Amino acid sequence: MKMDNSYAVMMMPKTVLPAGAESYLHLKRAGDILLSAVGLIVALPLIVIFSILIMIETPGSAFYSQVRVGKDGKKFRMVKLRSMRIDAEKAGAKWAEAHDPRVTRVGRLIRKTRIDELPQLISVLRGDMSLIGPRPERPVFTEQFERDIPGFKNRLMVKPGLTGLAQVSGGYDLSPREKLVYDLEYIRKLSPKLDFEIIIKTIRVLLTGEGAR
Repeated sequence: MKMDNSYAVMMMPKTVLPAGAESYLHLKRAGDILLSAVGLIVALPLIVIFSILIMIETPGSAFYSQVRVGKDGKKFRMVKLRSMRIDAEKAGAKWAEAHDPRVTRVGRLIRKTRIDELPQLISVLRGDMSLIGPRPERPVFTEQFERDIPGFKNRLMVKPGLTGLAQVSGGYDLSPREKLVYDLEYIRKLSPKLDFEIIIKTIRVLLTGEGAR
């Protein structure tokens, strides 16, 4: 359910990791390594097939990389399957919008099924990301949102994730402020139980295409 209250962030309790979270994060990292390694092996055929389809539809590389902001503000380079035209940002960085005209036909499919995210398993394996956590934002948007929404950088207390509470609670349809409310809630309630619930909801999103843009 969306949180439309513009003062929701201000009213949130102080964002701190719950007791025992540090120990769980070590266990979570071990799970990230195992599952991302297995996931890459399983996902490789899909990545190859859609790489070919992307290059057939539009000229240019099937992949694109961007610098994103990770835990504690550390920047890293993230790779995804390209879902937009090669010149999508010729006028500068732009926030994705509903029915974005820059998205290709193959792009719509891989966004709806989240196949475009599969190469990010490499970032999980390297330790830049986790399977579950806040989505990593680009530096330009991180700085902009921090100016517009003081406290936005509190979401950098944990590693960004392939999926997360905000992603399964509205995904692309949520505003940055709404996403932040969910991200901070995730950090405050970090636990194996919550991560398991997010995994189940992620499977439902993958099957239904909810929140795709």
